[in-house]
This record gives sequence, structure tokens and C-alpha cells, in this order.
Amino acid sequence: MSMPETLYMVVPCYNEQEVLHETANQLKAKYQTLIQQNLISSESRIVFVNDGSKDSTWSIIQELHSEEPHFFSGINLAHNSGHQNAVLAGLMTVKDICDMAITMDADLQDDINTIDEMVKKYYEGNQVVYGVRSARKTDTFFKKFTAEGFYKFMKLMGADVVYNHADFRLMSSRVLQELSGFREVNLFLRGMIPLIGFQSCNVYYERHERFAGESKYPLKKMLSFAVNGITSFSTKPLKLITSLGFIMFVVSLIAFIWSFVVKVADLSVSGWSSTMCSIWLIGGLQLLCLGIIGEYVGKIYAEVKQRPRFIVADFLNDINDSEKK
Repeated sequence: MSMPETLYMVVPCYNEQEVLHETANQLKAKYQTLIQQNLISSESRIVFVNDGSKDSTWSIIQELHSEEPHFFSGINLAHNSGHQNAVLAGLMTVKDICDMAITMDADLQDDINTIDEMVKKYYEGNQVVYGVRSARKTDTFFKKFTAEGFYKFMKLMGADVVYNHADFRLMSSRVLQELSGFREVNLFLRGMIPLIGFQSCNVYYERHERFAGESKYPLKKMLSFAVNGITSFSTKPLKLITSLGFIMFVVSLIAFIWSFVVKVADLSVSGWSSTMCSIWLIGGLQLLCLGIIGEYVGKIYAEVKQRPRFIVADFLNDINDSEKK
């Protein structure tokens, strides 16, 4: 390795005033160590992306940048765009002024000491380095069961995702340039990044408890995120509907033959219960199938409108782009 390269850390923030100062302090200390070890350039920056926070998050980011512009940069989105869009906004803003970028959440659950290994793996020739959880000791049984089940189900549905990997990853500027060509509105970065290809590897770490504040991903958002991931990267649910329709047709044919035989044999009795059960079963399956189809139709509706995924209102950075590239 000759000259150290520039690392931009993209940290999406939504109502993170309780943890932001501590996050900034820990990341600054990590950057100082990496610069001293000649692993990253002194032009490297930590970029906090304010995703329409309702608290003082943006004010804190402005304060950090004002006091130490050689460490901290800030991006202010015009409105709340969602976690995945905030991550993408940060990456697309810095893609032309960095050599590599790492994304991580602001809650300090991801182990920042893993950054050293990520950077070293990058210098070994890896274009993407995935941060993968080695264990889920801090999760409740329900969280662990549902999270691991989600990854397994995504694999079953045909989506190429890295098991137990969230959004803690390093990407080279080349990967970021290719990522900019993906124009879909319904973002699921965990599935998009593996599609880009290039040499990649995993680094493993244990996730910590959230340092402060409340989780921004309650059960409702987690379920919505899972549905978005499945419907954005797999058409198997639609194929399952076709298979289910064929199975119901065969069952209906068998029931018709059975009813005919019973009638001819004069063995028919009143079957109110079985009739009602059949009606409810078929009706429920029809509504379920319509709901799945509706999810895909909704995705198409959002995509064809081609609305911008995010709008950057402000970008606080002390390095002139023309000087870097």
C-alpha cells in the first residue's frame, strides 16, 4: 500500500440527539487511530445524514461540523425519506469525493472496531466488505427468531442476501458508481449490493445494545421492511399464487366427484359446517392472493411515477470537490 485512501463514513440519523455526541466522539477517536496508522487519508470524513429529524439532530450536526470540519460533515435531507433512502442519499452525495465508504447506524450497536478490519480487507482487493453479526446475544428470543427466519425466507424466495448482515458495510467508489445506476424507488440495499458483484468478503462482529434513545425500527416497521425486501427481489410469491390456484382447482375437482358419488349413492346429508368452512377457506385464500398481487401492483405504481428518492437540502463539507477529483 502506498498512499492511504479516503474513507467517508455515512451515518443516517433520525431523532438521534441522545446518542449523536457519543457517536461522534467514538468515530473521531477511531478516525484519529486509522490516520495515525496510515490506513486512511487525513481527508477522510464522518458524514451524518439528517433524515428529517424532529429533534435537535441537525443542530448538533451543524455544531460538530462548525467545531471540527476536518472530521465531521453533514447532509440535511429536505424531508424524512426513510432509512434506506437516507443511506443512499449519503452514498450518492460522497461517491465522487471518496475512495471508499462505510455505512453504519448512529446508535453504536455496530462495533466501530470492525472498521479497521474492513479497511484492511479493502486494501487486500475487496470492493465490498460486509459486516456480519457473529451472534445475536443481545436480541430477545422473538427478535432473534424473526430476524434469522427473515434471512432464511429471503434465500428461499431467491433473493441473494448475506445472512445476518444489515447495513454495516464498506464499498469502494467503483461499487458506488455502479450503485448509482440502480434507479428503483423501493430500496432494499441488502439485496441490491450483492447484485452489483465484484470481489467481496465478510467480517464478523458482535452487536451491542443501543447506547441511548429508542429503536427506530419497531415491529410494524420491521414487518414493512421485510415485505418490501421480499416483493422487491423475488417474484416467487406470484408463482406460489399460480401453484396455489392449481392445487385449489384439483381439490375442487375431487370435492365435485365426491359430492356426485355421494348423491348417486343416496348418502348425502346436510353439510352446513363443511360448506361454510369451504367458503371461508376459499374466500380467505382469494383475499390473500389479491393482497400479494396488490403489493406488486403498488410497487409498479411507485416505480413508474419516478419521483426522486431523496432531496438533499444542505451538504456541509470543507473539501472542495474539484480538489479531490
